[in-house]
Amino acid sequence: MDPEALTSSSALHPRPAGLTLQYGTAGFRSEAQHLDHVVFRMGLLAVLRSKAVAATIGVMVTASHNPEEDNGIKLVDPLGEMLHPSWEEYATQLANAEEQELQKVITEICQKAAVNLHKEASVFIGRDTRPSSKKLSESVIDGILVLGGHYHDYGLVTTPQLHYMVCCQNTQGSYGKATVEGYYEKLSKAFMELIKQSHSSGESPRHLKVDCANGIGALKLSEMKPYFPQEVLIHIYNDGTKEKLNYLCGADFVKVHQKPPGGLDMKPNERCCSFDGDADRIVYYYTDETGRFHLIDGDKIATLISIFLKELLAKVRQNFKMAVVQTAYANGSSTRYLEETVKVPVHCVKTGVKHLHHKAQEFDVGVYFEANGHGTVLFSKAAESKIRQLVKEEKDDEKREAAKVLENMIDLINQTVGDAISDMLVIEAILALKGLTVQQWDAIYTDLPNRLLKVQVADRRVIDTTDAERRAVTPPGLQEKIDALVKKYKLSRAFVRPSGTEDVVRIYAEADTQENADALAHEVSLAVYHLAGGKGAPPQ
Repeated sequence: MDPEALTSSSALHPRPAGLTLQYGTAGFRSEAQHLDHVVFRMGLLAVLRSKAVAATIGVMVTASHNPEEDNGIKLVDPLGEMLHPSWEEYATQLANAEEQELQKVITEICQKAAVNLHKEASVFIGRDTRPSSKKLSESVIDGILVLGGHYHDYGLVTTPQLHYMVCCQNTQGSYGKATVEGYYEKLSKAFMELIKQSHSSGESPRHLKVDCANGIGALKLSEMKPYFPQEVLIHIYNDGTKEKLNYLCGADFVKVHQKPPGGLDMKPNERCCSFDGDADRIVYYYTDETGRFHLIDGDKIATLISIFLKELLAKVRQNFKMAVVQTAYANGSSTRYLEETVKVPVHCVKTGVKHLHHKAQEFDVGVYFEANGHGTVLFSKAAESKIRQLVKEEKDDEKREAAKVLENMIDLINQTVGDAISDMLVIEAILALKGLTVQQWDAIYTDLPNRLLKVQVADRRVIDTTDAERRAVTPPGLQEKIDALVKKYKLSRAFVRPSGTEDVVRIYAEADTQENADALAHEVSLAVYHLAGGKGAPPQ
């Protein structure tokens, strides 16, 4: 490490006085103008991480569903997974270090994580379409070069594409080719095979309207269009040519406001979906004849995929362990339907993709989705090789055909991370193979009415939770109060949890009617306000 080069390079990316940032589940996020020093230093950290694990590391410049003025950065570990938790701490230390401390902090990280600075380092970089992203990714490169790392800049890609390419690179191509074309080819080949097997192929074309949140998803989906079969017609809206990223559109907007995005003309019963700003989340929706809006969120996506995979697994007659992983935010109806009707075990974990992904790895087939539409399916190595073997060797026609569908599903699913493009193709293939309309899918079960609220508090740390955030341990008396309130309503439950990023407490309530869900949420918010140090006027 050349101390002088580090000092002079770092001086070009000065840290604004008094700014501290925390590396969370989504990496760093802030207003773009405050991030130059952070992304430079994440270039440094990516090199250290690469040397520590002797593999290629990914760096993605994006702030996902945040407004266009914001930006962010996150690191991707060797198999396309999120950065290891112990390194999240190093990221925070490095981002917040004073200029003159930088050298010392790097040395400390090298000692703690046994980094050999003489090893080679390789970093893949990607970015979204925000106006600030190009400049910030150039600062990442400055950081990589100062510590002698090699890099490949993929330019504009979706977040899941970068995760995918990092995984391909570190599995020596066994997961696929580490190029955007390789991604399109692998997914479209599997999708074509599945659509070929559906009874509806050859019938009228399948139309789907896609709101791309004025983000990177539009660019990549239009690049991929030539790879799709003729009978699948994808219509792209909010492609970024006219409006701002995530403004009144995108998966997050649709989920939070429970209404269609701007810039998309919906006719009754048309299948529509929305990506978020970096294309790692997806939700579906339609309006019925009466003009009522129907949202199909991550819970219902997980249910559709689970029904389909469970049927196929029954046909191949292997003893595979399958489970669905949810968070406390999953609608109670989905949990009940999965456990009682589909008969698949459901596990609840703490909020945050890393917790879901980690739990899903315990099963042969682990389906996980957050209600917001971020999710995927993981297959164990043993299950995957057994399925591929059945395709080649199985004499029984039904078993072999089912294994073939499973094999194509494995290739269509991006197992590294939630991926809107991949998930969209999985859903479209399942609807075609099962001959389901969007209305029939929606009618699988009816969501319990629910309400999300938040209460400002002086210090969010006064609330501590247990049981996958479903019960409050502190402050004393709060959980007892919630239990008493829940007893007043039918089919009800409620929980509170501190926000990961700001001094607010989030409240979730569901009940048999919207009126009751709203009343329960309000009563719980008053309890939080009085028992957990609410700020300002009491909730109205």
